Amino acid sequence: MADAPGSGRGRPFGRWGTRFYEGLGLLGGLLLAVMTVAVFAQVIMRFTGHNAFDGIDKIPRYLFVWLVMIGAAAAMHRAEHTRLEYFQQRLGPRGQHLLTALTNGVGMLLFLSLIRTSLVLVPNAQLQESAGLGLPLGYVYAAIPLGSVLILLPMAWNFVTALRAVWPRPS
Repeated sequence: MADAPGSGRGRPFGRWGTRFYEGLGLLGGLLLAVMTVAVFAQVIMRFTGHNAFDGIDKIPRYLFVWLVMIGAAAAMHRAEHTRLEYFQQRLGPRGQHLLTALTNGVGMLLFLSLIRTSLVLVPNAQLQESAGLGLPLGYVYAAIPLGSVLILLPMAWNFVTALRAVWPRPS
């Protein structure tokens, strides 16, 4: 029985790739926990009438950018992204593969555009510092190109796999 388009079977990069992207999912969970602790500490400090630590309100904001990009990469590897199953299931097998190829192709253009734009954004942001933390903002914005690359790799794999299913090699 053939795998459904975008089912995640035959994931890119084999076993080590799966472990790597599962690790990204765990890292995303850790970032979410740190964000939660920072927000909770800030609420407690304000509730008790104390001043919050300088920059503690910035921590969740900056980590959120990383969380989104890392979480999106992990979801893309599991093929849990860019699919509208309701509509896709209404198509035949060839149409499903074409839709998968189209969605991944458009997504790849988007993330290539983000990488191109971030080549200017990140170096410029490195010249700015966060007021509360003194952290160069380039570290925050570096999540965009890094996350885009991590999303592009499985997306390109899904794109090629879908095209191969649409136009199989003659035997």
